[in-house]
Amino acid sequence: MAILIAIIGNKGGTGKTTLSHLLCHGLGLLGRRSACVLTDTTRQPLDPRGRRYVIADARSLDTLKRIIDKLRPLDDWIGVIDGGGNRPDVDRRLYALSDLVLLPFRESHEDIRTVVADLEQFPRAYAVPSQWPVNAWQREAADRAVAQLMAPYLGRILRPVPMVSATKLLLQKRLPAQLPTPLNNTARRFARQLLEVLDLGRELPTSFEEEEGEAVCEGIPEEEMPLRLKR
Repeated sequence: MAILIAIIGNKGGTGKTTLSHLLCHGLGLLGRRSACVLTDTTRQPLDPRGRRYVIADARSLDTLKRIIDKLRPLDDWIGVIDGGGNRPDVDRRLYALSDLVLLPFRESHEDIRTVVADLEQFPRAYAVPSQWPVNAWQREAADRAVAQLMAPYLGRILRPVPMVSATKLLLQKRLPAQLPTPLNNTARRFARQLLEVLDLGRELPTSFEEEEGEAVCEGIPEEEMPLRLKR
């Protein structure tokens, strides 16, 4: 059976879409098949060509149900559901159908207050520090704020995903032929972390190492894309 990961949260602008594509890209780099399932009605589907994962358009509840029904029976697939901000009813629905739920937040106190409320509402969810500062002083200040304001939830906070400017390339309509090494390495580390949370880390081949140079992003073959819905 496929595993479903929902990236949700009440506040907009926390990086849900970026993390969804980053995770799917990282899973592809680690040899795992995945689908990025779009549910945010304010966004348009991206071109799947050249990506290491499937793009699935589920911006209506009927389509979401059809895609989930199609994805669930697939062995060794991971569905990453990209949620949207300010949609509490949809968040509850996605929480109920997912095996793992992520709540991204950035370093602002407003983000932290919002994610604390979401952690209370969704007891199986993990918080993900997103676009986390890489400057040592800023990182120390952000980590201190988390330690002070989220002390009861420290066991439910994953390792931060650092700020990498190249992540915006994953959100381009058409993926560039080559992606920078820092982006690929960040995607790998994020995907590894989630596989560890799902207790699938031991299944990773030891041959996958971080890159020293740029790599060409090879897409999933057409015959291995069962979620591409016929119009």
